[in-house]
Amino acid sequence: MPKGIERYLDEEGRLKQWPGKYTLKMLAYAYLADKFLYDKNYTEKEVNAILEKWHTFGDYFLLRRGLIETGYLKRVPDGSKYWKNKEKQEEN
Repeated sequence: MPKGIERYLDEEGRLKQWPGKYTLKMLAYAYLADKFLYDKNYTEKEVNAILEKWHTFGDYFLLRRGLIETGYLKRVPDGSKYWKNKEKQEEN
């Protein structure tokens, strides 16, 4: 169980609520980023499916956009290919 966001997770480890505080949001993005593999390309549909599996509040758009904006995931400009950012992991 990740430190700091426990109360935002259900018994299956899914985010049940989006945190309001910035630091908790960053912990939640890091938690979600761990659900993706390095050296694997994902389609937008696959990214959405993974995010759907790991939250219960129905806003994978928010989560996908946040993972991109925070640098946990990268994508090509047309959104046809996504991948986990190794450089972001090295920061943590």
